[in-house]
Amino acid sequence: MKTARNIQKVFTSRPTLEGAGVHLKRAFGNNEAPLFDPFLMLDDFRSVNPEHFIKGFPWHPHRGIETITYVLSGNVEHGDSMGNQGTISSGDVQWMTAGSGIIHQEMPKGDAGGSMQGFQLWANLPASRKMMDPRYRDIKAEQIPVVELEGGAVVRVICGSAGNSEGPVRDIVTDPEYLDITDEPVRFLLLSGQPIGEPVAWYGPIVMNTQEELRVAFKEYDEGTFIKHRAAA
Repeated sequence: MKTARNIQKVFTSRPTLEGAGVHLKRAFGNNEAPLFDPFLMLDDFRSVNPEHFIKGFPWHPHRGIETITYVLSGNVEHGDSMGNQGTISSGDVQWMTAGSGIIHQEMPKGDAGGSMQGFQLWANLPASRKMMDPRYRDIKAEQIPVVELEGGAVVRVICGSAGNSEGPVRDIVTDPEYLDITDEPVRFLLLSGQPIGEPVAWYGPIVMNTQEELRVAFKEYDEGTFIKHRAAA
């Protein structure tokens, strides 16, 4: 059975400066987060000017959330406190669960023509899983199934399902759906997930349930005790 989805409100993305000077457009963020539970933020980092993204997002912490980076074109180099490093390129996805804490950097490099296109989505974690071990899901473009639906819509299934295909990202706490849909001349992202329904205490790159938990997180970061889980030697 098909379920109708009614549009309740339309938001216009707003120019935002993040990281070391990355120009992006924020579709929704802190002020709108209660409307999008379990999602917290969605950024569009498309640009044809390398000066607007090349300084990137140098080393910074995360705790209590998942960050999902979807690259449409260009390259993004990354590294973290667990020793992971690599590059995600056109069509690739990185689903990072920060959990108890991770320190990482993301450095957009663009493509040969100097352009960069992609999105980053932040998903919240429930209180019971905020301190889970960090983990990565690196998904290459060729691992993402492409489904053509009745009516001509073409769907890249990153997480969730469409038609008879299931996306490669599974076993995610909020049971999300992440679909990239084209119905010429329209292309859009369809995102859904199980609402968490818990208090949100959010400052910068850390999202917890209480102000005290935030205070502890930043105190641990200052004292060098933020990282609870490290990669095996």
